[in-house]
This record gives sequence, C-alpha cells and structure tokens, in this order.
Amino acid sequence: MFIDKVKIFIKSGNGGNGAVSFHTEKYVPNGGPDGGDGGKGGDIIFVADSAKNTLNDFHYAKHFRAENGENGGPKRSAGKQGKDLVVTVPVGTVIKDFQSGRIITDMFLEGKPFAVLKGGRGGKGNCHFKTSKRQAPHFSQTGEKTVEREIVLELKTIADVGLVGFPNVGKSTLLSVISEAKPKIANYHFTTLSPNLGVVKHYDNTFVVADIPGLIEGASEGMGLGHDFLRHIERTRCLVHVVDVSGHEGRDPYEDFCKINKELSTYSEVLANRPQIVVANKMDMPDSQKNLEELKKKLPDVVIVPLTAIIAEGIDELLKEIEKLIAKLPPVQPLEYEPFEYEQEDRESFEITNHGEGIFEVSGGLMESLGRRVVFDDYESLNYFQKMLRQRGVISALRKAGAKDGDTVVIGDLEFDFVD
Repeated sequence: MFIDKVKIFIKSGNGGNGAVSFHTEKYVPNGGPDGGDGGKGGDIIFVADSAKNTLNDFHYAKHFRAENGENGGPKRSAGKQGKDLVVTVPVGTVIKDFQSGRIITDMFLEGKPFAVLKGGRGGKGNCHFKTSKRQAPHFSQTGEKTVEREIVLELKTIADVGLVGFPNVGKSTLLSVISEAKPKIANYHFTTLSPNLGVVKHYDNTFVVADIPGLIEGASEGMGLGHDFLRHIERTRCLVHVVDVSGHEGRDPYEDFCKINKELSTYSEVLANRPQIVVANKMDMPDSQKNLEELKKKLPDVVIVPLTAIIAEGIDELLKEIEKLIAKLPPVQPLEYEPFEYEQEDRESFEITNHGEGIFEVSGGLMESLGRRVVFDDYESLNYFQKMLRQRGVISALRKAGAKDGDTVVIGDLEFDFVD
C-alpha cells in the first residue's frame, strides 16, 4: 500500500490557567497575591525526513495533539510549558488547510522545522491584577483554549528526472539498471504501484530519478493509476519518456508518445512544457529498428535514445544526454504560493447585536479575552470586568446602540441589567 495523500487532525496544547494564591508566612500578615502564570501549550511542528517516502504512517494515526500547559502555582510559580509535538513527514510533503485547500507550507528542505499551530498562551496569575484599591484579587486568567484543525498532507516527490510512459514499457527496468533502486519488475501492466526513487551516479555527476507508475489515456481525468501520481511529476526538472519501440503489444510508439503528452498537458501546462528525452526501449525486439526510424521522422526535434534496458545496452548514451539537459536547467525549487495562516485570537474587536425588546448581545474577541479573566461569582472580579467594559468602549457602544437603564445585556453566558 502506498499513500501519498491523507487528511489528519491536529491540535496544539491549551494554555495552563493562572493561579489564585496568597502569600502566607509567619509574621507577614498581609503577604498579598502570589498566584503564578499558567504554562504555554505545546506547538504542532512538522519536520521533513528523507528517510521517509510515503505517508503510510498516517493511515491509522489520524489525530495529533500537543501537550497542554500546566496551571500556575503559589509563590508566583509558573506552570510548566506543554511539550511540542513533532510530526515527521517525507521531504516534498505539501501541507494544506482542508477547508480552504490553501497551502500552509511546503516541506521542501530536510530537517527544517515548521510550526503549523502555536500552543495557547498561559493565563496570568492573580498577582497581575493587584492594584492600590484591589489589594487581594480573588481571580486569575484562564489559559487560551486551542482549536482542532483539519489539514491535508500531500506528497510531491522531489527528483531531477521523472520516468513517464505507458505501463510495461520498461521504466522500472531502466531505473534498476541506472541506479541502486530495486523496483518490482514483471511482464505485466501496473507492476509499479508507487513512485520509486533512485540515485544515479555517472562519473562525477549525481542526480535523482523517479519512476512514476504507468500512465494511461485518460489519466488526467482519473482513469488508471496515473491521476494519483501525476502530482509527483510536478517537481521534476525534466522527463525521460520511455516508449516500447517494438510495438509488440499492438501499440504504435508515436501514438503512445502523443497520448502521454496529451495527458500531461491536460493535467498541467507546466508539465506540457517540461523538457523531454525520449527513450526507445526494447531495441532487441523484431521491428524495433523500423519503428525507430519512423519515430525519428515524426519527432525530428526531439532527442531519441535507442536502448535495451534489460541488458543495459545504450545506457551510457542516455545518461550523457540526461546530464547535458540537466546542466542547462535550474535546480528543483519549492512551490510558489501565498502561505495560509490560521487566524490568531482576536482580542480587541467586539460587536453589539440588538435583538429587540430591550435585549442587547455583545460578542467578539474582546469579550472572549475578558471572559478568561473573570470569575463571575466574585465581587472584585465583576468590578474589574465592568471597569474593563468602560475602558474598552463597550458601555459607550451599548449606549449608542440604544441601550437604556434596565435593558438586558448578554455577554456569553452572563446576563446583567444595563445601568447608564
């Protein structure tokens, strides 16, 4: 089983709650508040590893959650930060937001970490809310609660050369001859069910070749296996198009060449313009030489290398042609995209909704932020809350919205009478 696209769920850690505590010590009658801050929640961090080449690990493990931050303690003791969760993926994995389909990051470089989700911040302890009038605050701030997100991991193989062509034309055999790769080889269609990578060393040059599972006509529209693996060709710098020049399966080599290129063009114009070298394989078969001459007439501007992969005949010429082509091309680059970022907590805005009959609802990020600092059954905490509503302009906004004495104001689960 080869998996190169999967949806998973990730959640960074919640922030720990701030503590409500008061300093107690012999001969110190009024020690004051000393509640410590809660710890920050753990991040969700992705790291690319070249030792991995599939997303099979994510077939059963779907949920990834970082550790929550610990609550604060007395004596201004800060809570322990939650451990980050490091998720390892293959090099070339593209991480996307499931809802929008937009790219969060391209894991192009091995070992470079990327934090997809940040952990929630810890809440402040009650020592932060002491004032000259409020000497003993019996409230603290709760930690930020994080939201679980759905993301898609999509593997796009990174290679210098992509081997393309119809099934059973000899791509896997060619890869096994020019590299140390050991792909499955057999005389039937769709032997290769996943992309195989091989490192080719030719004199002082080294490059990576990817054997892409056999394409068929209609692959760009979802037929056969090709639609699932066309994405792996997007990263390649050039293509080696392998055709069965013997035509022993009743197919015409030139028609095969045209059909595969049509599928590439339908899938992506970028792929349609990717430089190609044509390999005329199976030259040891009857009619191969005649078919080769016909192919050269129909493709006069294309580099065609005749060879017999199974006995490694013509391999050196092919590698020289690949090296010449690669030398002219820019290196493989990360995807170009506008990064998607999950929205940070809004702590300033608020919105007032007039529901009629003297009922006004206040909502928004400011209310959620203030709500984390309030213990609604504590008198001092409620006074602090009302003070902040005045300072942040909520009371004035309610007045402008038409609120009068005695009207009901709803903020989350709290209801109170408006007093002008």
